[in-house]
Amino acid sequence: MTSLSLNGQTTNVSSDPETPLLWVLRDELKMTGTKFGCGASLCGACTVIVDGKPQRSCVTAASEVQGKQIITIEGAGADRVGKAVQAAWERHDVAQCGYCQSGQVMSATALLKANKEPTDDQIDAAMAGNICRCGTYQRIRVAIKDAAQSLK
Repeated sequence: MTSLSLNGQTTNVSSDPETPLLWVLRDELKMTGTKFGCGASLCGACTVIVDGKPQRSCVTAASEVQGKQIITIEGAGADRVGKAVQAAWERHDVAQCGYCQSGQVMSATALLKANKEPTDDQIDAAMAGNICRCGTYQRIRVAIKDAAQSLK
């Protein structure tokens, strides 16, 4: 049994401790907002926030995050920064197909928690690991800047 601090609540899971967090979330806990993209930490669709930092859940064993604070897309809106990012995403119609967007939102939220006024270069660096097949990168940058402004 592995105990996880997930979206502010302690959750016990019975999955093998070496099971990737992504599959614990999706298969055991039925939290399907975190997406499977590549399985190799290359696309960012599976991004969650662990102790304030974006982390790829497809290559992170559940045992690696035991005792750490995990936030998924399902819990992102419970926080002032996550709520601001989600609202900005809606205002700027960022999502097209939407598949990568939960990972994008999680990376953007982690960025704004660490840096309230990121530059374009800082945004690009923070978001570089998140691939959007629809190419909404400009809208993503605009939404991040808008969320940052709304937090002032």
